[in-house]
Amino acid sequence: MHFLKILLFFLVFSFHSYSQNPLVSDDAVKQEVWVDSIYNTLSIDQKIGQLFTIWVATKQGDDKMKEVSSIIEKNHLGGLIFSLGNIKDQAKYTNIFQSISKVPLLIGMDAEWGIGMRLDDAFSFPYNMTLGALNDDSLIYNVGKRIGVHAKRIGVHINFAPVTDINTNPNNPIIGSRSFGEDKINVTKKSLSYLKGMQSVGIMGSAKHFPGHGDTSTDSHKTLPVINFSAKRINDVELFPYKELIKNNLSTVMVAHMEVPSLEKEPKMPSTLSKNIISKLLKKKLKFEGLVITDAMDMKGVVDFNKNQSADVGALLAGNDVLLMPDDLDESTKSIKKAINDGIITEKRLKYSVKKILMAKYKAGLYKKNKIDLENIVEDMNSNIDKLLFEEITEKSITLIKNDNDILPIKDISTKIAFLEMGDSDSDEFFKILNHYTKVDKIEYDSKAELLTTLKPYHTVVVGFHKSTKSPFDPYKFNQSEIETLELLSKNKNVILNVFAKPYALMDLDMTNISSILVSYQNNVIAQNKSAQIIFGALPAVGRLPVSISKKYPLHSSIKTKTINRLSYGLPSDKNFDLDILNSIDSVVEDAIQKRMTPGAQVLVSKNGKVVFNKSYGYKTYKKNNQIKWDHIYDLASLTKILSSVPLLMNEFESNGINEKSTLSDILPDLDLKDKGNLLLKEMLAHQSGLYPWIPFYKETLDSVSYNPLTSFYSKKKTKNILSQ
Repeated sequence: MHFLKILLFFLVFSFHSYSQNPLVSDDAVKQEVWVDSIYNTLSIDQKIGQLFTIWVATKQGDDKMKEVSSIIEKNHLGGLIFSLGNIKDQAKYTNIFQSISKVPLLIGMDAEWGIGMRLDDAFSFPYNMTLGALNDDSLIYNVGKRIGVHAKRIGVHINFAPVTDINTNPNNPIIGSRSFGEDKINVTKKSLSYLKGMQSVGIMGSAKHFPGHGDTSTDSHKTLPVINFSAKRINDVELFPYKELIKNNLSTVMVAHMEVPSLEKEPKMPSTLSKNIISKLLKKKLKFEGLVITDAMDMKGVVDFNKNQSADVGALLAGNDVLLMPDDLDESTKSIKKAINDGIITEKRLKYSVKKILMAKYKAGLYKKNKIDLENIVEDMNSNIDKLLFEEITEKSITLIKNDNDILPIKDISTKIAFLEMGDSDSDEFFKILNHYTKVDKIEYDSKAELLTTLKPYHTVVVGFHKSTKSPFDPYKFNQSEIETLELLSKNKNVILNVFAKPYALMDLDMTNISSILVSYQNNVIAQNKSAQIIFGALPAVGRLPVSISKKYPLHSSIKTKTINRLSYGLPSDKNFDLDILNSIDSVVEDAIQKRMTPGAQVLVSKNGKVVFNKSYGYKTYKKNNQIKWDHIYDLASLTKILSSVPLLMNEFESNGINEKSTLSDILPDLDLKDKGNLLLKEMLAHQSGLYPWIPFYKETLDSVSYNPLTSFYSKKKTKNILSQ
């Protein structure tokens, strides 16, 4: 009985002691038993190895991956952070690496906007700044959840996200579009939604870059940035998101390499090596009990820190648990072992971090073996759910900040409209969709004088500013010539400016005379497509600025528009609509072309005022000299069957008036159809009934020799009122 009381006390105490720890799993007792059992089997070298996570890129090839296998076995690694490559290679090597590691590896990735941030064939969602323009945070939750689903599918346990930096510096070279914006409340709400989405599917998040990288003007990859704010300002602004996320089971925090004099008095001391910043502020004051992870230890911000003690030893003493991407793994391992032997790092300190790492591994499900199934993995990580979510996010983020005289949406499509491309990236989809609503002419010019002359007949000019957004670090500004051209144009024409880049690009412009300004944040096909639809009123503008541009266009600037009666384009949002069936149209049409049933085709599917499929195939003739394009025009006779007979027959089929076996006599019972009565309707519709395809009746009205119209059919006199005849 006495033994049972002691055991019960032990179990209750153990559970209580971990009650605030985000690394504790639902079965805390089993977790503790597993952690202890693994820890007690480890040698000192194996314990040290658990601290390190190294960078792996499967793109480097098989020989490099064999080298990684050797490092895992030799250095007893705790984890890997995967980067460049493709889905199947990463999954394959994850299986291999896990199979050779004595203690399961904790796998991480920097997948801030999705696994596609690192892998060529994986899915990417919009950048955080685009998400920051959304009014609906449930969409951010769904992004976090889908990224979590992808991570889990490929064997990743920690996504080093969300970025909780508050980007209050427009010239920040390393954060920028990676941030949700400059409003601490908006950043916090969206970071929390993203985190909860990942956690809902069992993926751990990592808030970064502590204590806040949003107002730096230098890149910690290249140097040591300095944050010169007071401790009060940092507490009120930069730390605001961390406080809320820590309350909501945040598993890990990544510490940045920055000099913060108000928090650490020692000059040039990187925050990663500061006990004041990590142990006293993050762990004691903010009460964070999860894993503390360094930013990459091979970055200049910490490598160039010149001190007698190694950076890795300093990072551990400061309170970090995981040492990410060491500059020299062997030297790092030796320096920590020497520090232990010299009594600088105690065994108790080592045990503290190693056990936390093992707790995280248990929570990630690594107490049981999970081999990644490679079948359909690429398809699973690029699903229709993801495409629909991407489309909805993009549509609802696009932000209208200026709209003089309610020029948008364009209502009168009888006026002449021109399109002028600026920037150095693609604009094809934007121009194409503009032309879905009315004729829009693309203008080319050599000089500003020539441009004004060319634009004389035009009432409105749509200017698309297109910059590459393949990376959040790509250049985004207008050049001087573009600025001058815009100022000249806006004084003479109604100018609608659509910016497919960071909103900060507008800071260099005099926007006084520009009639309308639309911010689309990124330059991709979906953003171009949706923006064109907003311009013509097929979609509403509902986004809001996540950052300030000027006093006139401050944070949260937003002008809402309503739709007008025009077709919209996009994926079907109706949950009963089967996208897989829709996508199978390709194979049906391609089969018809291959079997020479038709040289080409255009297929358009619309439901409830929304075009959900619109695609061109093949050529006009079998000679294949004129490819079919979306804007080709057809004579109405070619559409008679589709526009009249088919809808009527579909209605009859749905009301059980006809079926697949119905004949011509079944629907025309009162007529003597002779040998045509037994023809199946479905065969007639498929052009397989044997009927002669075309009878040129008009030839009977022409002279058989001269081919001139016969006077018995044609008159040379104009009938005054044909309706009275």
